Amino acid sequence: MSADDLNVTVLAVSAALLAGVVAVRIATRSGLPGLLLYLGIGLAIGESGLGIGFEDVELAMVLGSLALAVILAEGGFTTQWSVTRPVAAMSIVLATVGVGVSVAVTGGLTYLILDVDLRTALLLGAVVSSTDAAAVFSVMRQLPITRRLRATLEAESGFNDPPVIILVTVIASDAWDSSGPLAIGALMLQQLVVGLLVGLAVAWVGQWVLGRSALPAAGLYPLATIAILFVAFSLAGMAGGSPFLAVYVAGMWLGNTTLPHRSATAGFAEGLAWVAQIGLFIMLGLLASPGRLLDALLPALLVGSVLLLVARPLSVLVCATPYRVPWREQAFMSWAGLRGAVPIVLATIPITQGLPSAHQIFDVVFLLVVVFTLVQGPTLPWVAKKLGVTDEERTTDVTIESAPLEDIDVTVLQLTVSADSRLAGVYVDELRLPGDAVITLIRRRGEIFAPKESTVLRAGDHLLLATSNEVRSAAERRLRAVSRGGRLAGWTALRAR
Repeated sequence: MSADDLNVTVLAVSAALLAGVVAVRIATRSGLPGLLLYLGIGLAIGESGLGIGFEDVELAMVLGSLALAVILAEGGFTTQWSVTRPVAAMSIVLATVGVGVSVAVTGGLTYLILDVDLRTALLLGAVVSSTDAAAVFSVMRQLPITRRLRATLEAESGFNDPPVIILVTVIASDAWDSSGPLAIGALMLQQLVVGLLVGLAVAWVGQWVLGRSALPAAGLYPLATIAILFVAFSLAGMAGGSPFLAVYVAGMWLGNTTLPHRSATAGFAEGLAWVAQIGLFIMLGLLASPGRLLDALLPALLVGSVLLLVARPLSVLVCATPYRVPWREQAFMSWAGLRGAVPIVLATIPITQGLPSAHQIFDVVFLLVVVFTLVQGPTLPWVAKKLGVTDEERTTDVTIESAPLEDIDVTVLQLTVSADSRLAGVYVDELRLPGDAVITLIRRRGEIFAPKESTVLRAGDHLLLATSNEVRSAAERRLRAVSRGGRLAGWTALRAR
C-alpha cells in the first residue's frame, strides 16, 4: 500500500467514525436507534452510494465477532450484579428456553407461510431469535424503566447469543444431516458451561493481579482490564466453550469488584464499545446489496411480524409466568425484544457455508432488523409509559474512582455527589465511615477545603477520601448505601455493632 493509499484509507475511516459520532447525537435528539443511522452510512458509502465495494463475508464475520465481544465486555462491565442477581435465573431461562420457543415458532410459521425448505425456515428462525446486546444496552439505559425490567432484558441479551450461535452453526454446516436434538443440546450445554467456568476463572485471576499491581500510569489499568477480558474470550474458544459468554461473565465479574481506576476503565470500555458499534453497523451496511433488498421486503415483513407478534410474546409468556412477572412487564419485554447486529452477523454464516439460500437469508434479516428496529425503538418510551413500567424517581448509583498507593497500603477514593444522590444534605459525621477512612478534601464550586464533621455535603461536591486497604471495601459499601438510602441507611446494622 502506497503512502497516498494509506492516507486515503485513514481519511475514510476517520470520516466514517466522525459521521457515526454525529449520528449518535442525531439519534439521541430524534429518538431513532443509532444503529439505523450507522447502517445508513454503510449503505451510503457502499456500492450503490460512493462506490466502496466490500464483499468479504468471512472477514466481516471475524470482525463482527470481535466487535460483538467488545460490546458484550463493556455491557458486562457496566452491569450491576446487585440488580441483576434477582433476575439472573429468569434471564437464563429466557436466553435458553425462550430462544428455543422462538426458533420453533418462527421457523415453523415461516415454513408454512413462505415458499422455503425446512432448513432455510429454521435458519431464519434461529438467526433472528436472539435479542441484540448492542441495541438493548444502548436503548434500555436511556429509558426510565424499573431496574428489574432493565436488568432482565440486558442479562437476556448477554446470555442468549451463545445458544443461537451454536444452533445457527449446526444448521448451516454439514452437521445438519447427522446431528439430532440431543447432540445439539449437549453441544450447547458444553459450550455454555465451559464458557462460564473459563470466564469466571480468568476474571478471578485478573482481579487478583489488578488489585495487587501499582502500575506507573493510570491509563495502563483500562488496557490491562480489556486484555484480561479478551484472554477469557480466547481461552474459552480454545477450550471448546462459548467465548461470548466468557467475555460477558468476566466483564460482569470485574465490573462489580473494587478495581483501581474503575471509572477510567469504564470510560475506556464505553469508548471502545461505541467504536465497535459504529464500525460494525457501517461494515454490515457496506456488505448489503441494495439492489437485492426490494425482493426481500415482503418475506422480511412476514417473518418479522411472526417474530414480534407471536414468537416473542409466547416465549416471554412461557419463561416469565413461572416467575410471577406481571402481565404489563411481560408485554413490555415482548415489545422490547430488539434485534440488531447479532442477527445480521449470524446471517453471514450460511454464506460462508455456501448454502443456496444464503444471500436470501441475509437480505431478509437485514431488512427485518431495519424495519422492526424503526418500529420498536422509537415507540418503547410510549409503550413503557402506557404499561406503567417506568421508574421516574430512580437514583443513579454513586461512581467511586480509586487510586492505590502501594507503598503505604492506602487507597485514595474519588467521587462526585450527583444531583439525585441522597448523599446531598448529609453531614460528614452522619456518613459513619469505618475508622481508617476519612474525607480529606472537598472541592465545591471551584473552592477546595478540608471538611469538618459538621460539613454538609452538597450536590456537585467532589470528594477525596483516604482509606486503608483493609477497610476500603466497607467504606465503598457505606458510601453507596447512603447514596441510595440516605443518612439512615444501615442504621440498625451499625447500632448492632
